[in-house]
Amino acid sequence: MICSGRDAATGDCITVEFDHRIRDITPGPPTDLWIAPGFIDLQVNGFAGVDFNRPEASADEIQRALERIVSTGVTRCLPTVITGPPGEMLACLRNLARVQSPVIAGFHVEGPHISPEDGPRGAHPLDSVRAPDLAEYRRWQEATDDRIRLITLSPHWPDAIQYIRAIVRDGVTASIGHTSANSEQIAAAVDAGATLSTHIGNAGHTTLPKIRNYIWDQLAEDRLSASFIADGIHLPAAFLRAALRAKTVSRSILATDASAPAGAASGRYRLGAQDADLTPDGRVVLSGTDRLAGSALKMNDAIANVMRMAGVTLAEAVRMATVNPARIIGLNGRQNGLTVGERADLALFRTGSSIGIESVRIEGQPAAIIESWTSSTPPNRSS
Repeated sequence: MICSGRDAATGDCITVEFDHRIRDITPGPPTDLWIAPGFIDLQVNGFAGVDFNRPEASADEIQRALERIVSTGVTRCLPTVITGPPGEMLACLRNLARVQSPVIAGFHVEGPHISPEDGPRGAHPLDSVRAPDLAEYRRWQEATDDRIRLITLSPHWPDAIQYIRAIVRDGVTASIGHTSANSEQIAAAVDAGATLSTHIGNAGHTTLPKIRNYIWDQLAEDRLSASFIADGIHLPAAFLRAALRAKTVSRSILATDASAPAGAASGRYRLGAQDADLTPDGRVVLSGTDRLAGSALKMNDAIANVMRMAGVTLAEAVRMATVNPARIIGLNGRQNGLTVGERADLALFRTGSSIGIESVRIEGQPAAIIESWTSSTPPNRSS
């Protein structure tokens, strides 16, 4: 099988020959169609009305959500379970693990070992925040057949450093997020093996010391990569530009933090045990508050947004959505871009005011491109 397009990394017109892996790359015919590795999203709480934090979500619902995620150019993602009671989190992970899909590259557990303070805690429920517990972590791994790939936690907890060392030894990526940690605690976490900052710039106190704080500490730490929610809502353009300069493109990752309202109509949805509203202006907030509860962002839009907001090139934006996330979680066959031997996960798209996905291949197989849900009564809407 072959696909032709302009290489998003170089601008060259190429033809890619592949089966389940890329077998050859040769010069191709002139075209205005771009080709890139399929996008990778490390943080997806739900999509198209389906909440991944609802243990009752059916396999068909989850499969449908994944199909709609693929329509945004994403070929691999980490369904994400957030802070909740121990039994509920375990049930959500077990339920997600039953779904057989090549799009699922593993799972991200965001919490519950985060800061209990207002601000850093974000939309996570306070009554379920708790200290790191290796026994609980092992139950997650058992429930998912050892497919936990990323855990977000705050290193302010007394046992956080021991916990980070243990999960990193297992090959799990430890990420700092939803934190109120001080400089010494962040440094200790990095020394222990933490390599990522989850959606930096969000989930923090409204007011911080102007020079010494956990955002500066993470931006200045060259051993940490950072993920960014480039929806124009979570981060202003000035912060995004400055943060990308601090981390550099090579250590920056685009993540959507999409929740159930993403790709759906405005209205009320569920995020775990809580109601969340998708407002007409595209914000996802806990019902009755102005606290952000994930996003309605799609990865193809994140790429267009970061180019517009931060002035990066298409090649740089695509790198933040492909090679960089693959490397931070050690995803085999996806860490070297469009090169011979890599998995044939491909996204073909057109550029302009947006990134318009034309076709997607997952390990060489064509994936249906499904228009995002626009019905006024999407599935799993909260009553």
